[in-house]
Amino acid sequence: MRCDPVEADLADPAAPQTVVNRVGSAVDVLVNNAGFGMLGAFATSDPRTAEGMIALNVRALTVLTRLLLPGMVARRTGGVLNVASTAGFVPGPLMAVYYATKAYVISFSEALAEELRGSGVHVTVLCPGPTQTEFQAVAHMETARLFRLPGVLSAHAVARAGYRGFRRGQRMVVPGVWNKVTALTPRIAPRGLVPRVVQFLQQSLH
Repeated sequence: MRCDPVEADLADPAAPQTVVNRVGSAVDVLVNNAGFGMLGAFATSDPRTAEGMIALNVRALTVLTRLLLPGMVARRTGGVLNVASTAGFVPGPLMAVYYATKAYVISFSEALAEELRGSGVHVTVLCPGPTQTEFQAVAHMETARLFRLPGVLSAHAVARAGYRGFRRGQRMVVPGVWNKVTALTPRIAPRGLVPRVVQFLQQSLH
């Protein structure tokens, strides 16, 4: 299989259009996987980090989808796989912006899936929980309780679940039993309790 990489910083507002100019608009499947998070209280965090997170996790995903989706609709084939997180189901103290961006991705994806029903194009949102990647190192979360919980999946397992769900036309994929429980818990737990639990899990074991 041939792979032609295109290097771009998707946090740059001009980058999505640059990528599309390079690869062309006749894309069959768009996978929006780029994103990052950062641990820390919002009031004392670097404003540039929050702005970059929104630019990458939200803006780039939205712009790339808008650039490539019309061609899929015109051809009545193709789809979009957006990578969100179980973080998008709850508020996230100590990672407030990251959790909010993933809530956006879930809402945006589900709305598009309904708009495109019957069009031949489908949208799937993948919502993994804690996963064995470099994410925790970048986010300074190597010792967080969250990554010591049972059910932390490998990147391979998450990617496989997302691929299978996309091929089946599922609107949402939450891989792993523990993650499914996590996604459902906020619906039945007292609303004020959920952010307290999340903050506890974000904190370091040391």
